[in-house]
Amino acid sequence: MKPKGKSTLVFDVNVFLAKAARGRTISDYNVDQVVFSQGDSADALFYIQKGKLKLTVISHQGKEAVVAILKEGDFFGEGCLAGQPLRMASAVTLSECSVMRLAKAVVIALIHQEPAFAELFVAHLLSRNIKIEEDLVDQLFNSSEKRLARVLLLLANFGKESQPEPVIPKISQEMLAGIVGTTRSRVSFFMNRFRKLGFIEYNGGLKIHSSLLNVVLHD
Repeated sequence: MKPKGKSTLVFDVNVFLAKAARGRTISDYNVDQVVFSQGDSADALFYIQKGKLKLTVISHQGKEAVVAILKEGDFFGEGCLAGQPLRMASAVTLSECSVMRLAKAVVIALIHQEPAFAELFVAHLLSRNIKIEEDLVDQLFNSSEKRLARVLLLLANFGKESQPEPVIPKISQEMLAGIVGTTRSRVSFFMNRFRKLGFIEYNGGLKIHSSLLNVVLHD
């Protein structure tokens, strides 16, 4: 006989983030589709089930900057939890994506009631903070060539716990220039150099070889 009393069901965060239910919906996107735009109402958190996307910011002068490249397993739009009323950036897909939208109220309740979710979300915030610090150091102390190599390696998941994905989604040189903080002509120059050295290749997509690490590690 089952003991009477409270349910012994254990909250499984992976199952929770895999299925739609009350307060959370899943949407599929094609390449270059907008999940939300800068200036939209910030009323939900998002979770990437599959694919990659970028966060971009447009200045009052109309200049666009790519502030983050996100992948499967990442949250985004967390500013709503800190009282941010409007989106500070736009989220646009780089590949086919499946994205879960979690209502703000649902997320707040989860953080208070489910330690497994709170732990996962705090780990995400810490990881994002570390990434921002690394990007700042990269911009301050490394050459544009090293910054480009690092961006390509990150897009291919080198150095991450997950398996590398050598062939990365189609990404323009203009976008790479925006991420790196240099001009398109400099990106083109370095990409041609990387290709001639065998660090990258174009074969139905952009393939990144682990040898590109030599650029980042070389002083």
